[in-house]
Amino acid sequence: MQALLQRIQTANSFASITIGCALFGALTLTTVDAATAAGPTMQVVQGRLLVQPRAGLSEQEFDKILKPHGARRLLHIKPINVYVIELPARSDEVAIGNALVRLPVIKFVEAERAMEPTQTPNDRSSRNAWHLPKINANTAWEAAPGDGVTIAILDSGVDSTHPDLAQHVVAGWNFFDNNANTVDVFGHGTKVAGVAAASGNDGQGITGVDWHARIMPIRVTDAGGYAYDSLIAQGLIWAADHGARVANISFLGVSRSTTILSAAQYMRNKGGVVVVAAGNTGEQQADPTSDLITAVASTDSNDARTTFASYGNYVDIAAPGVSIWTTAPGGAYVSMSGTSASSAIVAGVYGLMMSANQNLSPKTLDDVLFSTAVQQGSPHRDPYKGWGRIDAAAAVAKVKQTVERDTQAPITAVGAPSGPAASGLVQINAAATDNVAVTRVELYANGSLVASEMTAPYAFVADTSAWPNGDASLYTRAYDAAGNAANSNTLVLAVSNVSTTPTVNITSPQNGAVVSGPVPITVRATDANRVARLSLFINGQEVAVAYGTSLSYVWSPVAKSKSPVAYTISARAWDPAGNTGATTISVSR
Repeated sequence: MQALLQRIQTANSFASITIGCALFGALTLTTVDAATAAGPTMQVVQGRLLVQPRAGLSEQEFDKILKPHGARRLLHIKPINVYVIELPARSDEVAIGNALVRLPVIKFVEAERAMEPTQTPNDRSSRNAWHLPKINANTAWEAAPGDGVTIAILDSGVDSTHPDLAQHVVAGWNFFDNNANTVDVFGHGTKVAGVAAASGNDGQGITGVDWHARIMPIRVTDAGGYAYDSLIAQGLIWAADHGARVANISFLGVSRSTTILSAAQYMRNKGGVVVVAAGNTGEQQADPTSDLITAVASTDSNDARTTFASYGNYVDIAAPGVSIWTTAPGGAYVSMSGTSASSAIVAGVYGLMMSANQNLSPKTLDDVLFSTAVQQGSPHRDPYKGWGRIDAAAAVAKVKQTVERDTQAPITAVGAPSGPAASGLVQINAAATDNVAVTRVELYANGSLVASEMTAPYAFVADTSAWPNGDASLYTRAYDAAGNAANSNTLVLAVSNVSTTPTVNITSPQNGAVVSGPVPITVRATDANRVARLSLFINGQEVAVAYGTSLSYVWSPVAKSKSPVAYTISARAWDPAGNTGATTISVSR
């Protein structure tokens, strides 16, 4: 506990640097280079940023941050608290991103990218399913039925009419068009789906690695096959919420996106795993390592690394990736090469493992997969094949013998913000560790939930203006996937907000005015902290409400006589602490 508190105190002093700038590098490192011949390219989506504020920051406060830059909220991916924001035309994304990430209430900012699928040109001459005996799939099938698992294919869609896929495809979603039409618009998704889960033992076509698995098509690409970070993140969340336990993403650079990794954490919190392709650049990549995804490189029939495969410390495991016979749109069959096929093979093996033992956590499944891989020489991890080439039979055999009982609760601690007293928005950092994995950390103030965080660093912001002045008791509660939970130390925070009442003005019409026809009414309010609610009354009856500093309303007084009629117009404002201010004017018709 003491060690956790020391880590938090350090984080409090440097939060805007360690939480922000270190993760913001994607904006400056990701460039558009359509002429790159080494492999897939990544393009920055102009005029768009992905921003995650600290948990607890209200949309009203977030809008205040965006307003000076002319930016607006385009979409809120609520489960991971990431906003897709749109910038004005011809904006400098890097300059605005750097300005935002310097703010202590912003956790990270990164560019929205479009990524090419990791495939090479098809080789139609090979129809040999050499990869299945290479990974000992036949032995694995004898030990594991392979049913009961849904594999989400986050790609260009899937041809659900293909004879080798039709009986396995379940409902998915198209995040590019925001509808249920998951027809394959590029062809890549159908190929990946076939490698992972095409029908087997049916006397036709090919056999997928987990040929009893259900296939959930999630379209995250445009018509050109480019996948977008924000669509992948939404696709992972949707897949996890709709029962998928394995997700395959065959695009290079997935681990460079903090947004996608946050969504991968969401899926792992629900017991799922995320498999990604290492890429086909043939060169070393500086992608960060992550326990949230399984990055797959490719090997040939001799277990040698393929020359086209990307490599680096982020690679977890390898699988066959040369001339893999698979399905194609229109009922066709083709041979594909690339880490797209390799990642799909691993996705299928995860499905077999889950069908053999449904009670294992994602971390345990990863450990088994890596520990049973085939290696050359002494056990080690290298940047070319990770822990080695996958062995489906060994992995299935080991999970069948694995019993997992997690009764150990996480350890969590909360750190105090600097300064003798707190007011307004306060940043609060927390830490949490677990023997398996922390799934979420919640912040409580005076026994009430303030906000929840799923991914480290656990960074919160609390609006103390809604709290009474005096001591506030803060603590965090951490959970693991098994449902074990524990509370942190209790932090006593001295709250000292300026206690004032809001000032309210009716700027139109003027007091004593004679009005006729539709009457525009404008109200303005200010407060030392902020205005939480603003109400308008006419002759004592509430007619309009706003949540902010201004209110506009068009009033049509009813003519009841030819003689002048007097009306009373009142406005009242509240701050978060419940202090109120009011004003009244009189007009006649």
